[in-house]
Amino acid sequence: MSIEIEGKVIKPETLFSRKGIEEELTPQEIVSELDKYIIGQKAAKKAVAIALRNRFRRRKLPPELADEIAPKNILMIGPTGVGKTEISRRLAKLTSSPFLKIEASRFTEVGYVGRDVESMIRDLVRIAVDMVKQEKIKEIETKARGNVEEKILDILLPHNRRREIGSSPEDQKRFQETREKLRRQLRSGLLDERFIEIEVKESPAPPFEFFSSNGLEEIGVQIQEIIPGFLGGRTKKRRVKIKEARDILLEDEEKRLVDMDQVARLAIEKVEQSGIIFLDELDKVAGRESGVGPDVSREGVQRDLLPIIEGTTVSTRFGLVRTDHILFIAAGAFHVTKPSDLIPELQGRFPIRVELTPLTKEDFVRILTETENALIKQYKALLATEGVEVEFTPEAIEEIAAIAEKVNEEAENIGARRLHTVMEKVMEDISFEAPNLIDKKMVITREYVQKQLSEILKDQDLRKFIL
Repeated sequence: MSIEIEGKVIKPETLFSRKGIEEELTPQEIVSELDKYIIGQKAAKKAVAIALRNRFRRRKLPPELADEIAPKNILMIGPTGVGKTEISRRLAKLTSSPFLKIEASRFTEVGYVGRDVESMIRDLVRIAVDMVKQEKIKEIETKARGNVEEKILDILLPHNRRREIGSSPEDQKRFQETREKLRRQLRSGLLDERFIEIEVKESPAPPFEFFSSNGLEEIGVQIQEIIPGFLGGRTKKRRVKIKEARDILLEDEEKRLVDMDQVARLAIEKVEQSGIIFLDELDKVAGRESGVGPDVSREGVQRDLLPIIEGTTVSTRFGLVRTDHILFIAAGAFHVTKPSDLIPELQGRFPIRVELTPLTKEDFVRILTETENALIKQYKALLATEGVEVEFTPEAIEEIAAIAEKVNEEAENIGARRLHTVMEKVMEDISFEAPNLIDKKMVITREYVQKQLSEILKDQDLRKFIL
């Protein structure tokens, strides 16, 4: 399927890769990018890199063959906090793909009515619409700002003033000179505090949604769509400062210039060709009929998920969406259950399985120091806003990593998330006193880390609650 934009026929595959079809990321490049944010887990990174590359390969095949090639969905098995979600999220961000994270267990909640499993596709489409809309707004931003500038100038110096000034060439020249002078003042911000009167649309009624009795169809309704011009269609005059008027008029101009029908078409293509859904806590719905109890049948949830993952057509407010080529990445700890407890049909839809390993002390050290968003970097940057310079000795970092590993072993293993609790406790006093510190340079040593955590580490019960 091709899309026509401004008279040009564009194939979907050229729309969705960050670098374009000829420069699509190689598996090695994908893994290299993921390494900047996630430590270890080479098997999982390799699996998602191959899955992503296969999408590129499929798009180069003849349409009749490409349509038959299903995505190789991935099942990640491992404890919490080892990078399952982060790998999927970073992968989607890397390729500008619509991404949705959803917990499979939400479909087993007591009293869970109204939203069926197809709602995940509708949510993904909404995300894609927002993504494409923002892309289109960037494309027309310069034009929109130019139009807003002209509108403000028309308010400051209306065209009917020409009649007052006169119609001779000299008068017209004087009018244009005055307008250009105002334009320079407007661009330099000299007129920002000046009040002008603009017309704005009245706030529309908030949208509301309702669902059919069987939960299969979601219908979004807005009052202004039912009765054109009712509330949302009317305008009123407001007296505001120019700096505020600029934002109000810019928003209206962007709405006018962006073709939402085109946005919807591109968003659906984007979902169908490059959408990624991260289905977390799949282990919570593993297993056969649970017998008694108020929860929705776990096997029933699996059977509801199956057609979505196998490939079906879902109706959304933006149009029909095929799920055949959406990439599903499922994850779960599988402590109590195991992948073989899933119904056979669902197992078959996740042909690639990778096990993520628990994080070690060495991994924690690298997470603290090497990643792009390393916790050490974050705390340094936060305290630098108060003028406090913080340095961590290598021994202090090793001690923090060792404590995190120890607590994970003796309490619940929450992976890298343990570093957040340990670091927050280590930095608690400095963060509290930072605005009033006389000595603005702080060095965090092994002894300081031990001092901050010694009491908690001694008390087994307190450790469970604090760390």
